[in-house]
Formats: sequence, C-alpha cells, structure tokens
Amino acid sequence: MIEACEYDRLHALLAFDFDRVTTQVRLVGAGAEGLGEDAAVFKEDGTTLHEFRPALPLEGEWTLAEFCAHLATLDLWPEPPEWDVALRLRNWAFEAAALDLALRQAGRSLHDLLGLEPQPVRFVNSLGLGEVPSIEPLRRRIARSPGVRFKLDAEATWPAALVDEVAATGAVDTIDFKGQYNLEVKDPEALAALYDHVLAAFPDAYLEDPHDVPGIAPRLADHLARVSYDAPIHTAEDIGATPLAGRVVNVKPGRIGSLPLLFDVYARCARERRPMYGGGFGELGVGRGQIELLAAVFHADAPNDVAPSAYNEDEPQGSLPGSPLPPRPEATGFRWAE
Repeated sequence: MIEACEYDRLHALLAFDFDRVTTQVRLVGAGAEGLGEDAAVFKEDGTTLHEFRPALPLEGEWTLAEFCAHLATLDLWPEPPEWDVALRLRNWAFEAAALDLALRQAGRSLHDLLGLEPQPVRFVNSLGLGEVPSIEPLRRRIARSPGVRFKLDAEATWPAALVDEVAATGAVDTIDFKGQYNLEVKDPEALAALYDHVLAAFPDAYLEDPHDVPGIAPRLADHLARVSYDAPIHTAEDIGATPLAGRVVNVKPGRIGSLPLLFDVYARCARERRPMYGGGFGELGVGRGQIELLAAVFHADAPNDVAPSAYNEDEPQGSLPGSPLPPRPEATGFRWAE
C-alpha cells in the first residue's frame, strides 16, 4: 500500500571541494515508510527529484512486481538525462524504496526473506589522485584511518615513480582504468606504459574496466582471473559479453537499476562461481546503507566500493569506521541501521 511519495534533499562537501547532492525518496503507506536514494544527478540543475518534485501516480495497493512494472511506464525526468545510467539510477531509488516499504509493512527483513545471514563487510575507499597526481590523498586517509584500503582511478598521467610509491603502501585492492566510458585516449603510449607499471606494481589487485584499444588486451592475457567489469554490466546477459573474458563482476545496484535484473546478476555470478564486489555512486544517505547491506548478504569478503559516506567527504567529522563493517541490518525493511 502506497499513500504518498515525498522527496528530501541531501548534501555533502566531498573530497576536492566537490558539492554532492542527492535526493531521498520516501514512500509512505499503512503507517510505514520506505526509503531509497536517487544519486543520478551530481549538481542541482532543475532535474533532481527534490527540485521538480514530480507528482507520480504511485498511490494504491501493489505487489512489488506490479509496482516495478508500473514504474517502468512512468517518466521520472523533466527532460531526458544526458547519460542512460541516470535513468537506471533513478529507477533504482524508487524500487529500493518500494522494497523497503513492502518489507516493513510485512514485518520482514531482506536477509530473513532470502534466508541469508549478513556478514562483516570488507570495504575500500574509492578515489582519484588529483589533477596533478599525488600520493597525498592516500596518505591523509591512511593517517586518519590506519588499515583503510583503496580502489584507485588510474590515469595515464601517473608517473612510474608514483605508481611504485602508491604500491609501497600495500593498501590498494583495485585499480580502475575507467576504460569503458568511451573517453578519448589522448596518449596511447602513455596509457600502455601505465598498464605495464600497474601490472608490475600491483600483482594481486583487481583490474577494473580495462580499455578496449589496441595493445591493451595482450598485456592482460595472463591476468584475466583478476580483470573485472563494471560499466558494461546492466543485466546478467552482459556478463561474459565484455571485451575480455574477465572473471570478476562489480555489481552496482544503481547501474543495473532494477530489482529483478539485480537478482539475476547475483544468481548468475553464484552459478558460475564468479567473484563479486559491490559499488555505488557517491550516495549520501540510505542508499549507501542499502548497498552495504547487499554486500553483507552477497559478497561481504570482497573489496567492496561501499565505504561509509564520510570517507568521501572533504573534512569528515569524528572518527571513521574501520573495515570490516559489523553487519547491522534493521529488524525490518531494506535498510542498514545508522
């Protein structure tokens, strides 16, 4: 039962002075409320949910499957977004809120419904090293949270000495090449050198979204067991249809955007014994906890890119929690306890 839909603005100042805004979606019904988070828009430009507040026909009695099918018929944007992934991210916010509401109205929790016990969640802090690459962003976080581990966005501008300096920390679990975003490769020789340096310096790290350009595939031929894909994975059918036969999958619920499709991805990875880890899109509120909860249930002992939101802030207040996160699902609903 849904009686009303409300939108709340969330905001934080992230690293490198980046103002992040998201919208909390609140579905209300039968004395309960379900929450989701729309992380689709990175700046307030009139397209955030809390700015244009669409009056969507969501009221009524639905099964979860009926609600998801109905949602797919609605226009959730005042104008088409620039990137298709934004469509899925916004859809995910509403489906997550609907799942949370349905479970709360039924007095059930997600892990209880699935028959799976949440486990302590290993996480990494995802970040870049700045326009002028430097190890300082790592050092500041290590000083603040000894034992923290990282997923780093690699750049062809990284000098070999910096790669070695970063590797010497022993704190990097994943290198993200961002090679599946159709971005122009400005210096192929520098990119090839980056791969050579990374493969030598990080022999055990996952290698996420490698470039599909000449010269890169041969370099990765002996490393396919640790090649992972993120950006191309929207459905279970996308697994194995990637440029390289990488074994590992970064399961991002927001990128997949749909509960049925998400659980299809989990099922295929489990069936094929593929390593999984989770990731998000800079969520600030309940959305972060929801991907932490999914990680706790499906792939807890992995380099999950689900570090608590404070790790992404420019000047986080108070102490930072260490990894692994103790499991703390709420007694009912699809929510991680604050």
